[in-house]
Amino acid sequence: MLAADIRALRKARGLTLAETATRLGRSIGWLSQVERGISAPSIEDMRRFAELLDVPISLFFAHDVPNEAERGVVVRAGRRRSLGTSESGLVEELLSPDLGGSFELLRSVFAPGAELGKPALRETEEAGYVVSGRFDLEVDGIWHNLGVGDSFRFKAKPFRWRNSGAEPAVVIWAVSPPVY
Repeated sequence: MLAADIRALRKARGLTLAETATRLGRSIGWLSQVERGISAPSIEDMRRFAELLDVPISLFFAHDVPNEAERGVVVRAGRRRSLGTSESGLVEELLSPDLGGSFELLRSVFAPGAELGKPALRETEEAGYVVSGRFDLEVDGIWHNLGVGDSFRFKAKPFRWRNSGAEPAVVIWAVSPPVY
């Protein structure tokens, strides 16, 4: 749900309603209504949200839920929200129904030769499981070479990754709190 995702992302970034509204050039009341699902942001507003929250705009386009009883509970394989582009070397699909929970679950596909050049540092706890391919993960300056069936976990440490293999690496990745 768009409203819950915007609220979860704002909180994950440590932004107040007032700060966010100011940066968007909107009122606190409008933002509060958007986060409660009372008002719907325009496409231009969603572009501003994406830029401010440092996420792809595609994240805000909800997946279809043909069975209303599944909303917020089930994400069908053909209805996941896709994040990233093949040009970046990383394409991710949101496996979680939304970002309103205490964690997000992603299916990440790393193209051969793709890498995160500079270490990232997030105030999160992260864990993953390598489904296929080879995946190299540097955590706090130490490289770990992972293969099918290997898993990892780290908390609030600088990390980067690379796929030095010849085939895509698929990793199921959990992040708490949600950052996408």
